[in-house]
This record gives sequence, structure tokens and C-alpha cells, in this order.
Amino acid sequence: MQSLPNNTNKDSNKWFDSLPPRSIASFDDLGKKFLARFSIQKDKAKRAPSLLGIKQGDRESLHSYIERFNKACLDIQSLPSEAAIMGLINGLREGPFSHSILKKHPTSLNEVQERAEKYINIEENSRLSATHK
Repeated sequence: MQSLPNNTNKDSNKWFDSLPPRSIASFDDLGKKFLARFSIQKDKAKRAPSLLGIKQGDRESLHSYIERFNKACLDIQSLPSEAAIMGLINGLREGPFSHSILKKHPTSLNEVQERAEKYINIEENSRLSATHK
């Protein structure tokens, strides 16, 4: 049996990990979903510039935006880290996190994630305290 190219293995692992719990009823079901996802992938392959169209909504939480952005990144093969960082920054609405990012540009996706988590926690704590008032 021929093995898949290394980047296909990574893509299929990301896809598999992103499946909702209990969304696969059988091995046959898994096979059908896998083929539906990857057999036509080359026809609809997206490129890094497509990330520039992803914008954080006016009332969208940072957590929700980053989650949506990360899902879009899964559709792009061999996405350079710098392109992902630039796309994410480009789509941020003005606010504390975007100001922080503009002051000190992140050098890795890990750094973006770590810095984002701080602001996500601040947003969530603020939202919780507002609902308890």
C-alpha cells in the first residue's frame, strides 16, 4: 500500500482531530467522510491570500475569531507561519490585543497563541463580571 505524502498525513490528522465527538458512526462512515474531504481537496485548495478575507466581527470574541481563523488555515496546504500570522493580524478588529500585536510583532504562531490566551481570558473574565452585576 502506498503511503500518503507527509503533508497529507498532517492534513488528515488535523481534519480527524477537528471532527465533532460522536460524528462518526462506523468505519465506512469515516471512509466516506475522509474521501469527501480529501478526494476533491485539490480542486478547491485555498491559498494563503484567502486568509485576508477573514475578519473579526464587531461583536465577535477573540476566542471565536481565532477558532474560526484556525479552521480556515486547515484548508491551506503548506501554509507558511508568517502568512498565517499576517492574516490573523490583518483580520483583528481594533482593540487591546491588536494594539499589543502592533507594538511587538510576534515571531511564531506559538507566541501569537500564548499572547492571545491572555486577552481571551481578560475578555471572558470581563464578560463574566458584567453578567454578575
